[in-house]
Amino acid sequence: MSDGTTGLAGPGARPSGEPLAPSVAPRGELPAPGPRRAPDLATGGGEGTSSGSPVSPWPAGPAIVGILNVTPDSFSDGGLFLDVLSAIEHGCRMAGEGAAAIDVGGESTRPSGSLYGTGRRAISATEEIARVVPVVRALRRRVSVPISIDTRKAAVARAALDAGADWINDVSGGTFDPEMLPLVARRRAPIVLMHMRGTPETMASLSTYSEVVGEVVEELRARVRAALGAGVAPEAIAVDPGLGFAKTPAQSRALLAGLPAIVALGHPVMVGASRKSFLVEAPWETPPARRRSESVAAAAAAARAGARLVRVHDVAATAAALAAAEA
Repeated sequence: MSDGTTGLAGPGARPSGEPLAPSVAPRGELPAPGPRRAPDLATGGGEGTSSGSPVSPWPAGPAIVGILNVTPDSFSDGGLFLDVLSAIEHGCRMAGEGAAAIDVGGESTRPSGSLYGTGRRAISATEEIARVVPVVRALRRRVSVPISIDTRKAAVARAALDAGADWINDVSGGTFDPEMLPLVARRRAPIVLMHMRGTPETMASLSTYSEVVGEVVEELRARVRAALGAGVAPEAIAVDPGLGFAKTPAQSRALLAGLPAIVALGHPVMVGASRKSFLVEAPWETPPARRRSESVAAAAAAARAGARLVRVHDVAATAAALAAAEA
C-alpha cells in the first residue's frame, strides 16, 4: 500500500508523483471536507478477507501518526492548538504532509521533574471530552485518514468514538481505567497499549529495571493478555514501548535499540520518540521544538527496526526521511 513516493501508506496516502492537495484553508475558514473513509476499521467480530484472514485495522507501515495536542500544557506544543479552527487546520496539514493517521489528545501526560516543574494538570473526563470531541467531529468531516484518540479514560474514548475516532491510544495500557478494555471489546475498536508504570506524577520513581528491554516486553505481553481476556480481537491490538514513561534517558535509548524484541511480540508496534528529552545530551539547553533532526532520526531508526507506526510532531520532515530510506 506504499504510494511509492513518500514510502507511507494508509487511507491518506497519495498516488505516486501527485502533488499534495492544499490541506489548510486561509485563516478564519474551515478546510473543505475531504473524502470520508469507511466508518468501521475494526474487525473483532470475525470479518476477514476473502481468504478468511482477519483484516488489519492498522495502516501498512512504516506509517506516520501525526500528533495533535489540544492541551495548554503538553511538553512540546501545549497551547498551540487550543481552538478548534487551529486544531483542524493543523490536522489537515499533517494529513496533507503524509500522516497516515492523526492522534488527538486532550490531556497532557508530561512528567513532573526538573525539566517540566510540577508537570501537567490532571483534568476530569468532562473537561477532556470538551477539548477533544469538537476537534474529532470536525476533523472527521475533513480528512480521510484514521483518527486516534489519545486518552486513558473510557468515557473520553467512548465520546471520541461516537464523534468519529477510529482507534484508541492509551498511554496506561488499559490500567488506568478498568472500563477501558471492556469498552474497546464492545465497540470493536483497535487500541494501542503503551507501556507505563504508575502515573505521570509517579512514573519517574518507577524506572528501576534489571533488564529494561526484557521487562518491558513481558509487561507489554501481560497487557496484551489482559486485552485478549476482555474480548479485544488480536488484530485490533498494537503496542508501544513508552519511551520516556517510567524510563530514564538511557533506558529509552536501550528500548529503541532493542525494538526488534518488542516487534517479536507479534503485534504492530508504535514508537513515540518525537521531541523527547532523551534524544539530546542537554535537554535543558535544547527545547523540544529544536529537537527535530534527532526526532526524525529516531523515527527512521524505529521504522528500520520494524515499527509499524511512528508518532511524530514533524510530519513532513519524517515523511521525507522515510521516503529517502526506501529509495
